[in-house]
Amino acid sequence: MKIPLSKIDIPKDTFDVINSVLTEGKFILGEKTEEFEEKFAKFCDSKHAACVSSGTAALFLSLQALGISKGDEVIIPSLSFVATATPILMHNAIPRFAEVNKKNYTIDPKEIEKQITKKTKGIIPVHLYGHSANMDEILEIAKENSLFVLEDSAQAHGARYKGKMIGSIGDASCFSFYPSKNLTVCGDGGIVVSNNEEIIKKIKVLRDHGREEKYKHKTLGYNLRFNEIQAAIGLEQLKNLDKYNNARRKVAKLYNEMITKLVTKPFEERWATHVYHMYTIRSKLRDKLKKFLESREIGTGIHYPIPIHKQPLINSKQRLDITEEICSTTLSLPMFPSLSTKEQDYVIKTVNQFFEENKNG
Repeated sequence: MKIPLSKIDIPKDTFDVINSVLTEGKFILGEKTEEFEEKFAKFCDSKHAACVSSGTAALFLSLQALGISKGDEVIIPSLSFVATATPILMHNAIPRFAEVNKKNYTIDPKEIEKQITKKTKGIIPVHLYGHSANMDEILEIAKENSLFVLEDSAQAHGARYKGKMIGSIGDASCFSFYPSKNLTVCGDGGIVVSNNEEIIKKIKVLRDHGREEKYKHKTLGYNLRFNEIQAAIGLEQLKNLDKYNNARRKVAKLYNEMITKLVTKPFEERWATHVYHMYTIRSKLRDKLKKFLESREIGTGIHYPIPIHKQPLINSKQRLDITEEICSTTLSLPMFPSLSTKEQDYVIKTVNQFFEENKNG
């Protein structure tokens, strides 16, 4: 039995809507994009949205719309994909790294306070693996220090914090539609959602060569646009997102109940609704377990083997002991909505078999 780490579920209707876009002949920032922006914003209980070319572009344009400039500092976790930091660097600004909570792996509000300086302009909490950050405490710190809060929601489509939808809490929220995400457009793509109309207006100008009307360019912009085929796919995926997330939660529930207690399993805070973009366990035997699973054709992933502050691009001397420990022990197991009961049982049986055979380490 061969089981991938992740898999895209594409409803049959998707092919029909793609064909309709091809027939209509409108491919960039058309009616489908506008419809997707409206419906995704509504899904997030937010008022406005702007589709862009990727989740990275969403963060980059949001930072510019929020007024980031050279030398400014933005506080982020180091336990994330590098794209949480690179948009900051692209603006010649400086990422400052705060430690994460050891249980839920999201940025620790108490550690944020330690990183604030006179140059700090904002905070980017990452809703990691599908679990929300502790937003009330983060918002309180931001208010006290006049900082913006830009949510990195690339892994959290449909997640909730105290009943509130991720995408409706900070100044703006950025999602990715990369193929492995809970909602994909079968390629790169992203979106910014916000209750602040001015932020979204600025992003819509910046994503399209800095123009507010055809051939009239008022500001220096970029070509970071969305296309109609992506929007058509996104609309079909959105119809099924709640169903897909519920399926992920059911898989996680079985994993939680049946996988050996010899590993650290994902923790869901009482105030969170986890959507399990990844199901990530931890073990000091991580590398050996990974080889064992892959030898039995079970896909795995390490999210993330190198924390951002240790990437060659940055190479910080800062010590983040919790982050570094998590990165050295974490392993993601197969997680996708159509993972069958037979496949789940095989993953569970194989993980447990490994630990039975390695009782003494």
